Amino acid sequence: MKELLSAALAATLISFSSADALACTNMLVGKKASVNGSTMISYNADSHTLYGELYYTPAADHAPGAMRKVIEWDTNKPLGEIPQPAHTYRVVGNVNEWQVTIAESTWGGRHRLSDKNGIIDYGSLIYIALERSKTAREAIDVMTSLVSEYGYYSSGETFSIGDPNEIWVMDLVGKGTGNTGAVWVAQRIPDDCISAHANQARIHKFPQAKKKLNKKMNRYEVGDSCMFSADLIPFGRTLGYEGSDADFDFAATFGDLDYSAFRGCDGRVWAFFNRYASGMERYFDFVDMVEGAEVLPLYVKPDRLLSHRDIQDALGDHFEGTPWDMTKDVGGGPFHSPYRWRPMHFEVDGVTYTHERAIGTQQTGFSFVAEMRGWLPREVGAKTWFAADDAATAIFMPIYNNILEAPLCLRVGNGDMLTFSWTSAFWMTNWVANQCYSRYEDMKVDVDRVRNKIMDRWDAETDSIDAQAVALLKNSTSDVTAFLNEYTARESNGATEAYKDLGIYLLVKYLDGNIKQEKDGEFARTPYGMADRPQQPKYSEEFYRAIVNQIGDKIKVKK
Repeated sequence: MKELLSAALAATLISFSSADALACTNMLVGKKASVNGSTMISYNADSHTLYGELYYTPAADHAPGAMRKVIEWDTNKPLGEIPQPAHTYRVVGNVNEWQVTIAESTWGGRHRLSDKNGIIDYGSLIYIALERSKTAREAIDVMTSLVSEYGYYSSGETFSIGDPNEIWVMDLVGKGTGNTGAVWVAQRIPDDCISAHANQARIHKFPQAKKKLNKKMNRYEVGDSCMFSADLIPFGRTLGYEGSDADFDFAATFGDLDYSAFRGCDGRVWAFFNRYASGMERYFDFVDMVEGAEVLPLYVKPDRLLSHRDIQDALGDHFEGTPWDMTKDVGGGPFHSPYRWRPMHFEVDGVTYTHERAIGTQQTGFSFVAEMRGWLPREVGAKTWFAADDAATAIFMPIYNNILEAPLCLRVGNGDMLTFSWTSAFWMTNWVANQCYSRYEDMKVDVDRVRNKIMDRWDAETDSIDAQAVALLKNSTSDVTAFLNEYTARESNGATEAYKDLGIYLLVKYLDGNIKQEKDGEFARTPYGMADRPQQPKYSEEFYRAIVNQIGDKIKVKK
């Protein structure tokens, strides 16, 4: 670790150019670390151009010779075609009918090793694997085989891969144009632990004792806890690694070493761990890129069991209650906003500074918490709590996997980044969130009141809905599919309509910087029917001081 940080600190030029493109946070929960025994994978899909919608691919049979087009997820660029298998599975969002879930975060890498002749990008890798896998391990097999055969078009990537029994983190990077394939390492997260990754390679040293070579898959396997490509360490040596095999560090060899990677990426992992596990202050120096600091671990054991609501809360984290709390400095404005508009880095008097990069961020396209519930039949067990836009203000809707189509509010084609739609969850959440950003401290209370009331009801009725679905399954699969499809559509579309009303409410209540008074759930009127005089609360004391420090002499009241 000391060598890793020394190399970073010795760099004469810290690269900030990629920082504004950094996106996506994943959090993982083992089945013995969750309240209900489910495994969980969560995902903030962050991008300034990603539209929040729910992808839906039905199960299908394919004739011999059928081909699947590969379209780059980020750009919609056609990359090529690959043969279809005889059958592919239904995929709803990032979860398939077997309760396999895959998510990702991109880290690029200090060695730019994408293969421009490859035809498998990271997004296609996710969705093709979901179409072809019944377990997490099978998904790893599919993913590594695909890039080996067809080439890996993208840069460094970390994947979350899970099923109802286990969850894995896999770091993967290509070998450069002209060298088809990728090198990778995957570690299983212990059942009683949590893990996370956020745009930085997460696996440092990994188990190698008693490794066995799987010739068919061209990889080493270490019990049931770790596997890695057979050419990983030899390829690392071609890039300059000179240590022993046992000391090989994937993240140090391939990952970015600049301050943005530590503070802006591993900082988000630290924030999640810090919420639910004690003793995280020991890794504060690592995140702040202090030489000799102890490496942030791949996983930790939480102090208590976690629910999907805990993970939803964490997806909207802005370092609240930590030394990096984004609501506590002048950048938050008079209403303590935890948001900073891009670019993240700026220069004053020749010195470069950076805003914090939190888990919760305004440019989230969609967010989800997938619960893989192994005690239920697979037709009922896979449930995704799906939200469009910023996780801190969005409502996480219950999306069962066994449905016939995506709900209207989340359907592909119902609006896009340049086309507004009043029936789109993405646009209605933005309608609420972008008002909230202007007066965050006050409006967030109103938003939480609405979203929590709805989400509390969904939590309270989960057991009943599950039980009804299981009962219907005894009759026929079509009955349970129709039931879950209707429930999913009704609740998600209803929540979208509720957010439309919430946006109207916020506009009226906070018009022109005032705050309308309310009584018995209605806006207050005078006895003569006029709007009652609104409240006009002051700015915070620290904001007034900031104004005075800058222009106090100009605006001081003369006596």
